[in-house]
Amino acid sequence: MSAPRTPRRVGSVIHLRPEQEARYRELHRNVPVQVLDTLSRAHITSYSIFLRDHTLFAYYEYTGDDYEADMAAVAADPATREWWALTDPCQRPLDSAEPGERWVNAEEVFHLD
Repeated sequence: MSAPRTPRRVGSVIHLRPEQEARYRELHRNVPVQVLDTLSRAHITSYSIFLRDHTLFAYYEYTGDDYEADMAAVAADPATREWWALTDPCQRPLDSAEPGERWVNAEEVFHLD
């Protein structure tokens, strides 16, 4: 019997536009089931988004075998694309984001199991 796989931990950051905070919070009180199902099918678990000083920090664990393919499937999902059309205007990428990049990955510098 093989040992269980250690999930890939992913943290990412983006700014929240201050004038959009109430809208963003309201949207996340009612995330469409189709969006949640797409994330689950893409092997994303333990997904949380935190807010501090107009900065959003997202954390999730990935338990699949092909991260790029699963993220491409999420990005191609029509319900997710509709969701992003609602949430993207609430956000502003960090100054360090590459052109076209929205959420930027954060480096994990410490972890305790």
